[in-house]
Amino acid sequence: MIIDLRRCDGCQSQNKPPLCTAACIEGHFVPDPMQWIEVYEPDLHGGGSQFVPTPCQQCQNAPCTNVCPVGATFATPEGVVLIDQERCIGCRICMAACPYDRRFFNWGDPPVPPEAMAMKYMPEHQTPAIKGTVMKCDFCPDMAGAGRLPYCAQACPNHAIYYGDLEEGIATNGDQVVDVNHFLAANAAYRLKEELGTEPRVFYIPGYGQKVGRSPFKRGRLATIWPWKKVAKGSETWTR
Repeated sequence: MIIDLRRCDGCQSQNKPPLCTAACIEGHFVPDPMQWIEVYEPDLHGGGSQFVPTPCQQCQNAPCTNVCPVGATFATPEGVVLIDQERCIGCRICMAACPYDRRFFNWGDPPVPPEAMAMKYMPEHQTPAIKGTVMKCDFCPDMAGAGRLPYCAQACPNHAIYYGDLEEGIATNGDQVVDVNHFLAANAAYRLKEELGTEPRVFYIPGYGQKVGRSPFKRGRLATIWPWKKVAKGSETWTR
């Protein structure tokens, strides 16, 4: 995944909470308060702020897969790191090992809509959520297998999120196709906490939304809202 921060304005131009997060929640029936792709607003060194959408970094040398005692978190042949909630024992060692804070725990019966409970569970979609297990962004492998972009990339109004294949060397945001190596090199791309040796597969192009007209001094993102009005019987809520 490549996230072009020059195009990300935290959906300020839409006057809405980040739509990438909202689409992920709706597509996966993500329990409140989990935000599998969370949009942070860190300060810029020269003043002002930027928005940084942060999904699971899908590390090639993933600490989470190295510590899971039961093999519940694993990497697929394509390189995507998944969690099998039916195997997960809820020890949360993987959460402690993740340096990106991108794993979440179901402390109770998850607050999801009733229709989520009717879905057939599979690790590639993690629905319905299971009490006492860990969940996270999965890069929507079921969508990729069908030739579609992840929910977050589809929902981004500014086409800031590219999804592709490092071996094929191409990625797309749904609007254009780019040569990955050239695109990253030409735009001084970086990865989060590269010094840890995790080899993350999410790349960032520096920026603060300038390509879509955002001033770095226009602060503030709207709070994420979970869309469903009814939740499954017995659901609990908790804080993160």
